[in-house]
Amino acid sequence: MFGLTPYRNRGLRPIDEPLDFYNIVDNFFNDTFFPLRWMRNNSFRLDLRETEDEYIIEAELAGYKKDDIKIDFNDGRLTITAEKQDTKEEESANYIHRERSTQSMQRSIYLNNADAKGIKAKFEDGILEVNVPKKDKTNNSIQIPIQ
Repeated sequence: MFGLTPYRNRGLRPIDEPLDFYNIVDNFFNDTFFPLRWMRNNSFRLDLRETEDEYIIEAELAGYKKDDIKIDFNDGRLTITAEKQDTKEEESANYIHRERSTQSMQRSIYLNNADAKGIKAKFEDGILEVNVPKKDKTNNSIQIPIQ
């Protein structure tokens, strides 16, 4: 579909300037022109199971620590947020190239009859498991007599 053939930035780069191959490759693979690739890198996988008594949510958060994860529950909406910053502290100040990254991901799930009391979460081996109990069902159905 698209080739890796370098182009001259549509005339924005002077012709006698040397070609920076590494930036061309970085720009190609970090391009947000491909929205599916962009979404895949900025989210995490989430599985939702339902039993008679509770909802079970499993989120894959490999590379995160427990302190990087926050879980909120508000009006039936469970939100999982994961944020981390990668910084490398080094003594040398003679950097030619140095990168830092900040990652932030968030997923929300609406759970209709979830009970805020009793929600439990554990994080082990990169998997976050959240158990959300269900409220007792109240039977709101009635039979309407026909006249």
